[in-house]
Amino acid sequence: MYLDAQLKVTVGQCTDTGKKEQNEDCIGVRIPDQPALTMKGIVAVIADGVSAAEAGKEASETCVRNFISDYYGTPDAWSVKTAGQKILLALNRWLVGQSQVKGHVSTLSTLILKSQKGYIFHVGDTRIYRLRGDHFECLTQDHSTVINKDTVYLSRAMGMDSRLEVDFREVELELGDVFFLSTDGVHDFLNDKKIVQVIRQSDIDFESKTKKLVSLALAAGSLDNLSCQLLRIDTLPKANSDDIYKKLSDLKFPPPLNVGQSLDGYKVLKELHASQRSQIYLVQDKQGQRLIMKTPSLNYEDDPAYIERFILEQWIGNRIDSPYVVKIAEHQSRKSALYTLMDYVDGITLEQWMKENPKPDINEVVRIAELVSRGLRAFHRKDILHQDIKPDNIVFDRQGVPRIIDFGSCFAAGVDEIQTPFEREDALGTAHYSAPETRFRLKKTMKSDMFSLALMVYEMLTGKLPFGAELEKLTDQKHLHRLKYKSAMQFNPMVPYWMNAALEKALSVQPKDRPESLSEFIFDLQKPNKKYQHRLAMPLIEKNPLRVWQGLVVVEAIVIVFLLARYAF
Repeated sequence: MYLDAQLKVTVGQCTDTGKKEQNEDCIGVRIPDQPALTMKGIVAVIADGVSAAEAGKEASETCVRNFISDYYGTPDAWSVKTAGQKILLALNRWLVGQSQVKGHVSTLSTLILKSQKGYIFHVGDTRIYRLRGDHFECLTQDHSTVINKDTVYLSRAMGMDSRLEVDFREVELELGDVFFLSTDGVHDFLNDKKIVQVIRQSDIDFESKTKKLVSLALAAGSLDNLSCQLLRIDTLPKANSDDIYKKLSDLKFPPPLNVGQSLDGYKVLKELHASQRSQIYLVQDKQGQRLIMKTPSLNYEDDPAYIERFILEQWIGNRIDSPYVVKIAEHQSRKSALYTLMDYVDGITLEQWMKENPKPDINEVVRIAELVSRGLRAFHRKDILHQDIKPDNIVFDRQGVPRIIDFGSCFAAGVDEIQTPFEREDALGTAHYSAPETRFRLKKTMKSDMFSLALMVYEMLTGKLPFGAELEKLTDQKHLHRLKYKSAMQFNPMVPYWMNAALEKALSVQPKDRPESLSEFIFDLQKPNKKYQHRLAMPLIEKNPLRVWQGLVVVEAIVIVFLLARYAF
């Protein structure tokens, strides 16, 4: 794999029952092999089952074991934050459900080391510290309520409430960083100075250091279970562009292909598209099946950022499974060059469809939008943004089903977290279909794809663009105020007020003002939403200013004709 994170750590951990009858703490560390080491990272988890709960031990063990196993079972394209939060919410639901029979309550602190960052998830009063140089810092905050010096209650824990609130934090990693995870049976009885003193002992290994910390806490009067973990960053991924470029260049760029030529047994039938960035051919395999072949442009043969993005097209395509997204085709044999194969969809693009249907039925437009949104949700479920939704990238099959094509601009959160020595290509979508935030490297979400879909729906209904040419001209986020939405009803009187309102909301310049989900946007296109009823009471000059001015011109013309006729006689 070209992204090969040489992340290495030294680990030590210890758990002890202490003065109690059973150990309700649970700890776990997993250092996976490649490619999981690069794509998912190293995980350390510590949990403390609540003694007052009948099944505290089972709760802590479930939290640690299930988090680790489930985390490595999540899609590679998911970000650490997405994966962690989804797992914790599912775990909490299960624990809450079990608590109806027995109390399944536990604290939980998780540290994930991936590429050059650490990711922390935290609920309860277990803790995560970091020793960097002379600075020893607690990176978590206890979720507890202090009644008096002898009485402290947990305010948050796994299994305590169906509404789970998890602290999440990202920290940059540095060579030599030491992370210390512990339960209150340890850190409540040892001060920072003593912990650091033991960590810095050079004559014992990390496993022995954790055992010593547990022993010291026990000797200091701890009556609880005692657990702690140590992880030291020994090696971080190298920022060596030559190494990565060498891996990226394992496959050579194929030369431009002519009709009749073959590459790895795929015969070129026709060149469908050629641009500065790529060539697209209709090809036929040895069994007579027609496929689409995309090859990289020789202009970028020495550009690692471009090559990475080209390789990721197939990687992303292989992870999307939807009848509304074109599928990546399997190769018949080992590839001799860099290219991507996709299923061939024998049909027209949405751009061609719009030319053939300048005044489409509104219900058909909504049907198309709903099916395209299903395809987009397949991307979003994998924490991937398409980033280039436009009429040219939607193709209808013979049954009239639209399919999303082209993964060349996709953003995969899980891959983006992995550091590279080169700057990745970012704003790649088509300017007059891309959401404003994607143009200025601001935070992009699924609402960015929603903006592009809404713009495409607007164009299907009106043959126009909602902001004219202003969106494409936009070069500075300070000028966002220049984007003024033009009512779809101005250009198509068949568009109902509530549908226009739904489009206006989805095309809001600020992402926070757009609907929360694609399904909400589609629902508002399909059925009148009561929240838009106030639009009926709006003055006509606000609802449809063009129609008002056209009416005034007509009235003025009639008056002039009347006056001329009167004075003529």
